[in-house]
Amino acid sequence: MAGRDRTSRLAFASAVLSLVAAFAAVGSTIPLFNIYRAEDGFTNAGISVTVVAYSAATLTTLLVLGRLSSHVGRRPTSIASLLLLLLGCVLLLNVHDIGVLIAGRLLMGLGAGLASSSITSYIVDAAPARPAWLASVASSQTVMLGLAVGAIASGTLVQFGPWPRQLVFLVVIALLLASVALIVVSPETATPTPGAWRSLRPRVHLPVRVRSLLPVAAAVFLATWATGAFYQAFVPALVEEQLHTRSPLVVGLVFAAYMAPSVLGAPLGGWFAPATAQRLGMTAFLAGMIGIVTAIRTGSLPLFVAATIVTGASQGIAISAATRGLLHGSTLADRAPIFSVIYLLSYSGATIPALITGQFSSTFSLPQITLGYGALALIATVFTVIAAHNPRTDPTGSTALGG
Repeated sequence: MAGRDRTSRLAFASAVLSLVAAFAAVGSTIPLFNIYRAEDGFTNAGISVTVVAYSAATLTTLLVLGRLSSHVGRRPTSIASLLLLLLGCVLLLNVHDIGVLIAGRLLMGLGAGLASSSITSYIVDAAPARPAWLASVASSQTVMLGLAVGAIASGTLVQFGPWPRQLVFLVVIALLLASVALIVVSPETATPTPGAWRSLRPRVHLPVRVRSLLPVAAAVFLATWATGAFYQAFVPALVEEQLHTRSPLVVGLVFAAYMAPSVLGAPLGGWFAPATAQRLGMTAFLAGMIGIVTAIRTGSLPLFVAATIVTGASQGIAISAATRGLLHGSTLADRAPIFSVIYLLSYSGATIPALITGQFSSTFSLPQITLGYGALALIATVFTVIAAHNPRTDPTGSTALGG
């Protein structure tokens, strides 16, 4: 028994650290965007396309490979995801053309998509039974922690280290290799089952017992992840143009101020039932977005950072509560498909608004674009407050939600 506990703890720790490394790789690019703008002439529209390329690649991977880890095992799919991210970092070591940046981010999207289903499922499989909220918080918020770590480390290395365009990727490559080694020595949690090739056919499904929770969960994921994509695509330019600083470290810290508090806010949601936590989280999220819009219109960096922290912490409450509801009563076989649904919704939220705003970035000002994201937060919050409810306790089978 003690031996099984030790191996489960090893698998849990390895999966958490690997997911942090995976999304640190994704976050590491963001403080470099202003350098690419200044030195290589990249535009806001071009940077927005890189966000769309990343998110679209992630969506495609989730649709095609989202259930694969349930058939071939968590470890091989987790390792494959880390290697794809590593290849993306290698490509980004020499960026002077927007096409190279798009290709590198596309590879990162493929890796992040596979990690989103396989490593998150690995985390839930190996998580301790107590506290009860740990599995949903670790699986949903480790992504945010990784993005924050990557952005802060990148901003620091870009501003103060040698080789500002390369060093951060060399560091991330080392972290990804270390993560691969950890997964290699960790135990498998999913018994391989037949049907791996059939699992590649795009199919999105949830257990029947939680499908009524999907509309509100979708509103939460779409609004919060749309704002995360906004921070990736537009906040570097906002910090420079509206808040009057070009520091890569400040860009990294501002992005981290949105992502990191999400990790701290998530356990707070465990004190409440999922529906209550989603209502509280989204109401605070809307308040934070109002503060962000106000800060940009007044040019106040302190208010912008404070509102960003509130928004980030509150999204952690809402996202983890929505995840906890969808994982209610899940079996091992359910988890990869459930996380595929969660991240399909999340990356749809990141992709679609970024695609639209990228097309209009030369027509509308950055404050006007920010106001549009605030309107999306308002709609999602009102819907969540009205429609949120808790999962049923009566367990049933699963049903397809789409082809």
